[in-house]
Amino acid sequence: MRVVIQRVKEASVSIDGKIKSKINQGLLILLGIEPTDTQEAIKWLCNKVTNLRIFNDENDVMNLSVGAVNGGIIVVSQFTLMASTKKGNRPSYIRAAKPDIAIPLYEAFVRELHLQSQIEIGTGEFGADMKVALINDGPVTLVIDTKHKE
Repeated sequence: MRVVIQRVKEASVSIDGKIKSKINQGLLILLGIEPTDTQEAIKWLCNKVTNLRIFNDENDVMNLSVGAVNGGIIVVSQFTLMASTKKGNRPSYIRAAKPDIAIPLYEAFVRELHLQSQIEIGTGEFGADMKVALINDGPVTLVIDTKHKE
C-alpha cells in the first residue's frame, strides 16, 4: 500500500462537474493498493497518517497532526501509484490490485482512518473520472509505502 499525502489549504474532488468531497485545511491522500496488502498494513498506515506532525504550531514549527488543527481529510483511490516504469515508456500497472480486491481494501482504509482520526473522511469514487483540485500548503508532500516501514 502506498500513499501520497499532501498538506493542503483546500482540496476537492469533482465527478461529472459535481463536487463529491471538499475540505479546507487538511490532508489530500492518494492511495495505491496492491493485491498483497493486508488489514495490518491498513492499521499501520492509518496510524501513521493520523499522527503525522506536519502542521505548523504557534512557533511555525511542523509539530501538529491533522486532528490537532481540526483539519479535513480526503482519500482518493489512485492505482497509478503502483506503476512500474522500469521498461520502456509506457507504465505497467500489473502491481495494482484489481477492483475486486482494491475496492474492499480502499473502503477498509477509509473506515479505519475515520476510526483512528475521528475525522469525517471525504472520498472520490472508485473507477470514476475524477478531477482533483488542491492548493498544496508549503508545499508539503510525503510518500509512505507499507513495504518500507523500517
